[in-house]
Amino acid sequence: MKIKKTYYFAFWTSVFITIFTSIALILLAYFLLDIALNLSYILLYIAVVFSFTFLITQYRLEKFIYQRIKKIYDSVSILDTSDFNKTPITTDIESLSKVVQTFAKSKQLQIKNLNLREDYRREFLGNISHELKTPLFTVQGYLLTLQDGAINDKKISKKYIKRANKGVDRLIAIVKDLDLISKLESADLHLNKEPFDVVEVVQNVFELLEMKAKKRNITLAFNKKYRFPVMAVGDEERIEQVFTNLLVNSIKYGKIDGSTTISIESLNKDKLLVKVSDDGEGIEAKHLPRIFERFYRVDSSRSREQGGSGLGLAIVKHIIEAHDEAIFAESEFKKGSTFSFTLEKFEPL
Repeated sequence: MKIKKTYYFAFWTSVFITIFTSIALILLAYFLLDIALNLSYILLYIAVVFSFTFLITQYRLEKFIYQRIKKIYDSVSILDTSDFNKTPITTDIESLSKVVQTFAKSKQLQIKNLNLREDYRREFLGNISHELKTPLFTVQGYLLTLQDGAINDKKISKKYIKRANKGVDRLIAIVKDLDLISKLESADLHLNKEPFDVVEVVQNVFELLEMKAKKRNITLAFNKKYRFPVMAVGDEERIEQVFTNLLVNSIKYGKIDGSTTISIESLNKDKLLVKVSDDGEGIEAKHLPRIFERFYRVDSSRSREQGGSGLGLAIVKHIIEAHDEAIFAESEFKKGSTFSFTLEKFEPL
């Protein structure tokens, strides 16, 4: 029977020990004790010594490696050590080596994920620091100017107070949005799910943003006339916020004299699909995977000129996911974007 490769060490160790001890025994018996050993006894001795040495060497070698690798695993493992215990103790060193390789790969993957999280944390802290710093310094600058005497000039003081107040409003908006995202992520936000008319909610948002859209001469409209209510189940206030955030973005980055269209269609017997489409700047493909991240901006300079907290799309995503629904983004650069999300249909009894 072919000897396994993994047993070579124990096999050759046993061979060398057996040869050495057998020669030593024969020489000792012949020269010192003057005894002629029977060949059968010599063969029996060789068989016993070889077998015993092979088993002991292999067992001790396996236990030595296993125990030390287990100690290393226990000291650095992020996973439950029971994962390692599920592997039976074996004298096959190759099997043990495979376990160690699997362990090493899992650690490398975990380290990679931890590094990605650290990079995300660092980027997030940098972004939030920048977002808060800009309005803070703006407010501070106007207040210091007023303190240095500009407050005595009624025209200038009124203008600077108005600008400082605008900076404070932006700070409040950022803090409010951060608080909302924190609640959504920690499942601390209670959703009041009830039946509501999607068409009515959209019309309310159209009226709310009518003046903002007129400044850029952007038309807000449905894709068709909805003669009957389209009923869905969800938190009406939060879904209205979703529409508001998406429409505000479409107005900010839509082209002048352009349009934003909302369509509501049946996806299947349980779901509605709502689409918010514009013919604005569009988003390059490289930015699409990250547009729902907090403070991520496709065009940082223009985004900050337009104002806002930089959290609008992140809030939209969290609200939709809190409803156990999905949101999608499609865009063609310079031609427009479409944001789609699902809602649960309301089926009256």
